[in-house]
Amino acid sequence: MVELVMSRKILLFVVNEAYFFISHRLELARRAQAIGYAVHVAAPADHVWAPADFSVERLKEEGFVFHPLPISRRGQNPFAEVKTLISIYRLFRRLKPDLVHLLTIKPILYGGLAARLAGVPSVVAAITGLGQIDVATGFFASLRRALVTRIMKISLGHRNLRVVLQNEEDQEMLVRNNIVDRSRTNVIGGVGVDLDLYQYAPEPSGDPLVILPARLIWEKGVAEFVEMARNIRQKGVSARFALVGDIQPSNPRSIPATTLDAWQKEGVIEVWGRKTDMAEVYSRCHVVCLPTIYGEGVPKVLLEAAASGRPVVTTDVGGCKAAVVNGETGFIVPKNNVAALTTSIQELLEQPKLRESFGNAARIRAEKLFDVRRATDAAIGIYDLLLPAER
Repeated sequence: MVELVMSRKILLFVVNEAYFFISHRLELARRAQAIGYAVHVAAPADHVWAPADFSVERLKEEGFVFHPLPISRRGQNPFAEVKTLISIYRLFRRLKPDLVHLLTIKPILYGGLAARLAGVPSVVAAITGLGQIDVATGFFASLRRALVTRIMKISLGHRNLRVVLQNEEDQEMLVRNNIVDRSRTNVIGGVGVDLDLYQYAPEPSGDPLVILPARLIWEKGVAEFVEMARNIRQKGVSARFALVGDIQPSNPRSIPATTLDAWQKEGVIEVWGRKTDMAEVYSRCHVVCLPTIYGEGVPKVLLEAAASGRPVVTTDVGGCKAAVVNGETGFIVPKNNVAALTTSIQELLEQPKLRESFGNAARIRAEKLFDVRRATDAAIGIYDLLLPAER
């Protein structure tokens, strides 16, 4: 029995948030474990946007081995960043993983460098969206973007590596900037959704409810959502509007609690905070709105909304466009365009039959394209490309 365990190939996930791994890669890790991999997870021991009752013990309950890493998610202290790189390198040297799966930008930058230095045989770099790199402006942001681009090119230079992206626009950006060759990339349309958990449900009665399910940071289009809600109310259209997501005090781009309180007192929106029962939340709403300007991959909330049979209004960001068919499952509007956002939301609020049509089409499309098992199969196929020998 000991010999069998020792012979299992080691798959190590490196991520900047353990809860993100649970919420976005759990099914893949379970599948890898089922086909013979010993699954390890390296992440910070603290949690920024996990539920209050979350613990890394959850990883151990799944049979995964947890390794704490000192990763500062937004820190730019050079000494701390070097410490992170050294810690990842030492973990690779000690654990000797057969395959490393890097998730989110910092683990990709440092993990890619460490994998080359430590001689890790195979690497998957999963870019889930370009985030602040894509939207930040100004002189220093440009310098930072140029530095990150240079480091990324080196990090993705491993001889046996595949870059997994969630949309074609991110793929084109990497190829256009000569960061990685197209032949070393794979586009998988998001992490998928559990179609058994997120099921179609008829609309509830009462005034239509529009929700914005996202972290409450400015880049998710929260201010645009609130302004749209004001416009709708001024037009005399009966509807409710709710923000569904957590506040992140450690994030400088988080919406201040005082601002949220002011919006609620004004009566323009409701603030629901974090919800762990999102399937039930979708069943209570009529329209899902994500007016993001963020560098999204393919937002999981849009896949969940589609599976739940809810029409979506979102922006023309690469990953969002991959999740919605404009005029068929929802509307795609220009980012930062409150007038277009207002028009699309109002059209859906005033036309129940259109909402029903979009919702039905969204569920059918989710069944064809967004099943989590489909995304998991694609990821396992990439593992097989990198490790074709016996497991």
